Amino acid sequence: MADTELLGSMQHAALDDPQPEIIAPSDERAMAILDGFRIDWMNMSDADTGEVLWEESGWDDLLTEREIHIPARILRCRGVSREFQFSSVEMLEGLRLEQRIFFNGGLMEEWFFHFGFVIPNSTNTWQQTIEAAEESKMLPAAALDGNVLIETAFYDDDLLVCKMLLRVFYDM
Repeated sequence: MADTELLGSMQHAALDDPQPEIIAPSDERAMAILDGFRIDWMNMSDADTGEVLWEESGWDDLLTEREIHIPARILRCRGVSREFQFSSVEMLEGLRLEQRIFFNGGLMEEWFFHFGFVIPNSTNTWQQTIEAAEESKMLPAAALDGNVLIETAFYDDDLLVCKMLLRVFYDM
């Protein structure tokens, strides 16, 4: 399944925006979903050429801030394809992600992705294409390096399962 969103704009939000945070499941259903949910691997590639630029496996703990190191040249891509494989013990009626991108503590962008129904005891692959903003609106890798936090909220329809944080470093 594939979705498309916009990457890299310098859209700034109001000062009263909530800060990124890790949130553990708050009820039994969300706990059961998270206990049986696993991201097996994730990669990012140039959407035009298909060249894989970054890949990582071992996403066991979604409740700890994680650091990822991505080649800075990914910022020159017109589009980035993000693909990940996940496994779920539980049935999900409507898996979806809400991602908020923070730069130096301020909300820069929001992305929304919808997968849909997940069969219990299944392994699935989900791909999204993220289109780059105009070059004049892109921030340089040196400014972004270590200053970008991606907050990902996992939902089953309206039930918040958890929120995780990724701190992004751009390797020059």
